[in-house]
Amino acid sequence: MKRCIGCDTCVIACKVENDVETGRFRLRVLDSNRDPVFEKPQGVFPNLTQHWLPTMCHHCEDAPCVSACPTATLWRRDEDGLVMLDKDKCIGCQRCAEECPYDALSFDSVHGVADKCSACAHRVDRGQDPSCAVVCPTRAIHFGDIHDPQSKVAQLLATREHKVLAESRGAKPQIYYLEP
Repeated sequence: MKRCIGCDTCVIACKVENDVETGRFRLRVLDSNRDPVFEKPQGVFPNLTQHWLPTMCHHCEDAPCVSACPTATLWRRDEDGLVMLDKDKCIGCQRCAEECPYDALSFDSVHGVADKCSACAHRVDRGQDPSCAVVCPTRAIHFGDIHDPQSKVAQLLATREHKVLAESRGAKPQIYYLEP
């Protein structure tokens, strides 16, 4: 949680990799002032510590966006659990966005459809990490199979304290934030 420096390199990489137009985001970096639910700045002025939080689709096991969609536009891949969106099926009702506890879906007003992080599924399918994880200069973003005990992310989760956001919503998010 404390590795992110708020540089937005991950945001830029996501926009370039996925051709996301100006004004829309699949990934955002929030500062603790804009996300008081997570953590507040610490210290006494002038010695304050600011924390940043990369946020994207949490690829939930019980994704409320999937169940809210009337056209099966959203689904969870069996092979890796990524929540995917088929823009060709989307009718633009935005029910998915209303139900997402992470505000992870945006609306593409040009095409009249929802849009979201796919964890760069096209890269994952080629055995590569998502672009956000590749470019992060502080290695604040890791990607992998949490169910494979040999994977780096499974080892990190086994050895480090971690949090999930909005756990009380019951969506079973698959994005974990490691404690220092």
